[in-house]
Amino acid sequence: MAKETLRVWERRYDFPQPLRDPNGERVYPIEQVHKLRLVKRLIDLGFRPGKVIQYSTDELQALTGKATGKDSTLAPAPELQTYLDLCKSHQMEALRRKLSQALLMMGLKSFVIELVAPLTTLIGEAWASGQLATFEEHLYTESLTVVMRSAIFAMPQANASNIGTPRILLTTLPQERHGLGLLMAEAMCVAEGAQCISLGVQTPLLDIVEAARVQRVDIIALSFSVAMNPRQALDGLAELHMRLAGCAELWAGGSNAALKRRRPPYVRVFELAELAGAIGEWRARNAVLSAG
Repeated sequence: MAKETLRVWERRYDFPQPLRDPNGERVYPIEQVHKLRLVKRLIDLGFRPGKVIQYSTDELQALTGKATGKDSTLAPAPELQTYLDLCKSHQMEALRRKLSQALLMMGLKSFVIELVAPLTTLIGEAWASGQLATFEEHLYTESLTVVMRSAIFAMPQANASNIGTPRILLTTLPQERHGLGLLMAEAMCVAEGAQCISLGVQTPLLDIVEAARVQRVDIIALSFSVAMNPRQALDGLAELHMRLAGCAELWAGGSNAALKRRRPPYVRVFELAELAGAIGEWRARNAVLSAG
């Protein structure tokens, strides 16, 4: 959050109420930081700051649960709690080992949909409520990335010359720095036999267009987290659609409000579990075109 925004809230809503260090700089007590995280989460979900900022932390937590369709008073599943506890106790080697074992037992697709997706949501909620420090959330992200990258590299590589093999470029817009959703989507696409080209996060629009042209991709897949400003998401999609001029399909996924409330007609939006069917539909469409 911009410091200018916090200054405005101090004057307008009398919150936050920072202390001062010996140099006169603002210092925010940890309980206020926890509340600010929840306020920011609700703003990302479409709430106005003036409507929520006067609520207590407990009230904000309950409102967040209602807004996301999750009951914040319910304990997480015991299996997920085990992973969360490993993060809290900084046992990252044990966490990676447990994730790797689950991957071997479940297979890549089930691992992503049944474990990684709900676990990542739980980690995000734990961070927002102050149960996890920022560095602990980062440790989780890095541990999961190592495990999933190894799994993706171990998958058989698709044959690019096969007409039924879609070439998919995966990235995020410049304002989106969260990459786990993108990594999960890549794993699902690779498991379906697609040829994936990942640019990582925060790729400038012109570079996305140039990469799509040079790599001759069929699909550009973008991930949008709840943290990205919905207006920026919609504006970025509109500009990208205009610059692509129909040379590739636009696919999107994630928990951002822009994909739920005002979905653009030129973007196909999928949940992770729907990607297998979407790739199957792409193959069917292109088989018809090739036959024609």
